[in-house]
Amino acid sequence: MGTSFIQANSNGRLHPAAEPSVSPLNRGFLYGDAVYEVWRTYEGVIFAWEEHWERLEASAAALFMKLPLTAPRALEEIRRTVTSFQTTTGHRGELYIRLQITRGGGPIGLDTALAEGADFVVLVQENRLLPPEKSERGLSLRWAENIRRNPRETLNPAWKTGNYLNNVLALREARARGADEVVITNLAGEITEAAVSNIGFVRGGKIITPALSCGLLAGVTRRLVLSEVAPRAGISASEEVLLLRDLASVEECFLLSTTKDVTPVAAIDDVRFAIGRGTATSRLKAAFGEFAHGYAERRRGELGV
Repeated sequence: MGTSFIQANSNGRLHPAAEPSVSPLNRGFLYGDAVYEVWRTYEGVIFAWEEHWERLEASAAALFMKLPLTAPRALEEIRRTVTSFQTTTGHRGELYIRLQITRGGGPIGLDTALAEGADFVVLVQENRLLPPEKSERGLSLRWAENIRRNPRETLNPAWKTGNYLNNVLALREARARGADEVVITNLAGEITEAAVSNIGFVRGGKIITPALSCGLLAGVTRRLVLSEVAPRAGISASEEVLLLRDLASVEECFLLSTTKDVTPVAAIDDVRFAIGRGTATSRLKAAFGEFAHGYAERRRGELGV
């Protein structure tokens, strides 16, 4: 039986997440002036700790924001939050861990000089996976017809910020049409990613994923699949610029995310894909599970919670 409780840690103070803790003057609330990262555990070990931390630092630097925590201090606060969550709920399964940094509060106004100092919030909850039947059946996706990915020259999708309206509106459009997730294209019509996941395809037995130059988040799971997991599974993997018409030559599709690793996709609109046993996607998912298990075995002493 799962738990819906979410444990929060606001600037070191532990409390239920439903309890108010952020000032109405916080710039994360007022302007989305924030960065964040999400980790999950495998076998009680925080997965890909360094990769996510490096991306958090890069996002903060892009926003000219000073982090209020070092990596060791952040890990300490995460462990405190996890312990409180486990004590409150008795949950001993896998966890979702979110660390959000805002520029802080201060007088109302866009000028970043008004901020009085960065704040942090850690959130810990059960890592909820897709129901087995949904994973077996595969997800149904729809193209976003009215929303496009914001260009890299504006608010770069490579920055993992607190401003997610582009994704929110694109997902809303797809959900209104009965889909599980959305596929977003950029202004040139190139495929970028889903609302909260990177996307990948299989063509001719090889894995391809949209190139970062198209404007998308440099996902940690995506990066590990390209550099580590696919080679171990004996599958060639590369980046390409992909257009909608290229789906005619694609056999499989999948999503890549921190919380759900490799998730098979059954269809994008009327285009259907192969799913199930014997597919490259199923081999990739199995290889990712083996990779995560090995990581947990190696890093248990350093990153166990």
